[in-house]
Amino acid sequence: MRKKLIKKGNLYFPSKEFEKRAWVNDKKIYKEAAKNPIKFWENLAKQLFWFTPLNSAKGNLTGEQKWKKTFVHKPPRFQWFVNGKINITSNIFERNSLGWESIKNKPALIWEPEPIQEKFRTFTYEKLFREVNQFANALKKLGVKKGDRIGIYLPMIPEAVISMLACARIGAVHSVVFSAFSSTALKIRLQDTGAKILITADGYWRRGKIIDLKKNADDGIKGTKVKKVIVAKRAGNKVKMEKARDFWWEDLAKNQPDFCEPEIMDSEDTLFILYTSGSTGKPKGTVHVCGGYTVQAKFTGKWIFDWRDEDIFWSTADLGWITGHTYSCYSPLLNGATFLIYEGGIDWPEPRRWAKIIEKYKVSVFYTAPTAVRMFAKYGTGLLKGINFESLRLLGSVGEPIDESTWQWYFKNVGQERCPVVDTWWQTETGGILITSLPGIGPFKPAFTGLPFPGIKFDIKNGNLVLLPPFCPGLLRGIYKNPKKYLDTYWKKYGKKIYFTSDAAYKDKNNLIRIIGRVDDVIKTAGHRLSTGELEDAVSKLKIISESAAIGIFDEIKGEAPVIFIVLKKAGNIEEVKKEVIIQLRKEIGPIAKPKQIYLVDDLPKTRSGKIMRRILKKLFTGEELGDLSTLANPKSVERIQKIIKN
Repeated sequence: MRKKLIKKGNLYFPSKEFEKRAWVNDKKIYKEAAKNPIKFWENLAKQLFWFTPLNSAKGNLTGEQKWKKTFVHKPPRFQWFVNGKINITSNIFERNSLGWESIKNKPALIWEPEPIQEKFRTFTYEKLFREVNQFANALKKLGVKKGDRIGIYLPMIPEAVISMLACARIGAVHSVVFSAFSSTALKIRLQDTGAKILITADGYWRRGKIIDLKKNADDGIKGTKVKKVIVAKRAGNKVKMEKARDFWWEDLAKNQPDFCEPEIMDSEDTLFILYTSGSTGKPKGTVHVCGGYTVQAKFTGKWIFDWRDEDIFWSTADLGWITGHTYSCYSPLLNGATFLIYEGGIDWPEPRRWAKIIEKYKVSVFYTAPTAVRMFAKYGTGLLKGINFESLRLLGSVGEPIDESTWQWYFKNVGQERCPVVDTWWQTETGGILITSLPGIGPFKPAFTGLPFPGIKFDIKNGNLVLLPPFCPGLLRGIYKNPKKYLDTYWKKYGKKIYFTSDAAYKDKNNLIRIIGRVDDVIKTAGHRLSTGELEDAVSKLKIISESAAIGIFDEIKGEAPVIFIVLKKAGNIEEVKKEVIIQLRKEIGPIAKPKQIYLVDDLPKTRSGKIMRRILKKLFTGEELGDLSTLANPKSVERIQKIIKN
C-alpha cells in the first residue's frame, strides 16, 4: 500500500517512496535550468528525433544538434530550433526515443464508449500507427498537401486521435472544433482557416441520446470553402450523404497502404490552429508549430505526470480543447504511455461513472477540472463506497483555479491522501503546462498552482502574470491571419519583450504562485473559455434585443457561469425573452454557453465614451465596493439593476 503524503504546516510533499521513483526528484533542476533556459530546452530537444537536412532517410537520436540556432528573438517574434527538421508522428511511432520494438505491442489508446453495454476498443501503438498511415494516405488521395488546413469536428472517438495524427504525418494543419459547438461556431472557424476538407461523424452518444453531428456539419459548411466531407461511422444513425462531396471514412481508408512517408517539417512550420475566445466576438486562431510544441509536449507530460510503463492515464479533457490536444493525445503518445479517452458524460448513466471507469481500467494518473471535482463532491462521498481507488497514484487539476475546499475533497476522497495533486496553469496560447508542482519534489499547497516549470521565467507586475523570454518552445507564434490582434493581445501592455497572460496572480513566501483569475473579459465555465464579446454578439442577433452585457459569476459546480443582462427594444414577456436568449446562445455557440441567469434591465452602466462597465455588474454579485460611480454616464442604472438582482 502506498504511503500518504508528508504534511509540513500547510504544505504537502511526496512520500519518500514516490520521490525516489519520480523522473525528477531534485529541486536543483530549477536552479540549473534558470542559469541557461535556452541550453536547458536545447538539451531536452536533443533527446528527440530530428531529420538530417541532407538525407531524409537518416536522423539522429545521438544528441547531435540538427538546427542552426536554438533560439532567435526579434520582439515580438521568436523562433526555436531554427531550421530543425522534424515530424511529431515519427517521434511517436517508428522513431520514438523509447525504441519502436519496446512499445509497438503496448496499448497506446483505450476507448470507453458511453453506452455501458458496448465494448471498449484498444489500439496498440502498432495498430494505431497502421490506421494513422492508412488515413494519411486517404487524405493524400483526396489531394491534401502540406500546409492545407483540415477541419476536424469529431466527438471523443478514436478517429479523432487518428485524424490529428494523420494530418501531422503529411504536414496538413489540423483545426479541431469541439463537437458540442453549434454549426454557427463551426462555420466561423472553417471560414477563418479556409479549410477545404472537414472530418466529422454520423453522430455520437451523449447522456443517453444520439447527437446528430452530421446535420450540424452540413449546416456548418454552408458559406465555407469545404468541398469534401469525411464521415466516420459511430452512432449508426441515418444521415444524408451528398454524392461527390461526402465520403465514408472506412471506404476511403480500408484499401490504403499501411505506411505513409512522414512529411519533413521545419521546426517553425504550423502543426495546428486551435481557436480560443478573445475579448471580441470573433474567436482567435492560435498558431502552434512543429518543433517547439513537440519538445514542450514531450517533457512537460513526462515530468509532471511522471508516466511509467505500467501507468494508465486518463485526462477527461475533450480533444477540441488544448488540454485534449496536448495531454489527451500528443504528450502521452510521445512518452509511450497508455491513455484513455471516454465518449460521454462522466456522470452518466450514474453519478459515479467516472469512478467506475477509474476502477475498471485501473487508472493510475487522473487529470480533470475543478468543475468536475465539485460535481463529484456534490453527490457526496457515500457514492464512492465500494469503489477501489488503489490504482491511483497521481491526480491533476486543470482549466481554472482550484479552491481550497475542492482541492482537499479531491486529495482526501479520491487520492486518499497518498496521491500528489498537481494543479496546473497554462493556456491555449502556451501549448503546455507552465506552472505546477513537480510530483517528485513538491510542495503542494491547496489553491496554489506551484512553481514555474524548469526553464520558464515568470514575473508578476501589479498583480498581472507575465511570461519573460525565452518564453517556452510551445508558445503560440501568432493569431491566424491577424498579426495586429496577436500584437495587441499579448505584446502591447508591457512591451514587445514581455508576454501578457491576462491572468492575475500572486506569490506566497515559498514563491508558490496562486492564480486569481482573468483580468480581461473572458469567462471560464467548466474549464472552457467563453468571451463576453462572443456571448453578446450571439444575443445581439435577436431583433428584440437593443444591447446586452455578459459577465461571469461564481458557480459551485462550473467555477464560473455566464450571466446575461439585456435591454429590449420594446417591452416583452420576460420568460419568453429568456427562452429565446437561451435558444440563441445554444444555436450560436453551444450548450456550454447556457447562462445561469438572465436579467432584463432598462439600461446598462456605461462610461461617457459608451463602454459598458462589466466590472461594476460583476461587483453586484461579489459584494465588493462599487467604487466611484460619478464617472458613469448613467450612475442611477446601477441602483436599478441592484434591485432587480435582489428581487
